[in-house]
Amino acid sequence: MTNQLDDYDVKILQLLQDNGRLTNQELSEIIGLSPSQCSRRRITLENNKLILGYHARLSPKALHQEVIAIIEVKLLNHETVKTHNFLNFINNEASIIDVFKTTGESDYLIKCLVSDLDMLNDLINRIFTTQLISHIKTSVVLERVKEHGSIFDY
Repeated sequence: MTNQLDDYDVKILQLLQDNGRLTNQELSEIIGLSPSQCSRRRITLENNKLILGYHARLSPKALHQEVIAIIEVKLLNHETVKTHNFLNFINNEASIIDVFKTTGESDYLIKCLVSDLDMLNDLINRIFTTQLISHIKTSVVLERVKEHGSIFDY
């Protein structure tokens, strides 16, 4: 599907990336297609997994979770069972909001959101107690400079 995107599809993706609440009527007025054509195209983009979802971006302050940390983790080894156990652990931790499997010195990059440094310390201790980790490095975010940037340039 990605090689079949035309200018209208790209414009729909750009507009929805900036404002996922746009209606098909609003899209049609902006890009010059009928609302039904916009609806069909949006559904096709969703079905082809080019639109992964619609979300409200919440402020950490609204959640009383104002400390963001990035944790780099290196596993002891990559045995299937141990890797599966680690992934189960991170999927069950509510304060872990993003996890990326990476190349380089770390195996995983974890973004977490906690209320304070004591809660961050508790999370790090829980990660260590899995006994699956050989190395961990934590950085506390001081300022959110750019987040959720646009994929498309205008």
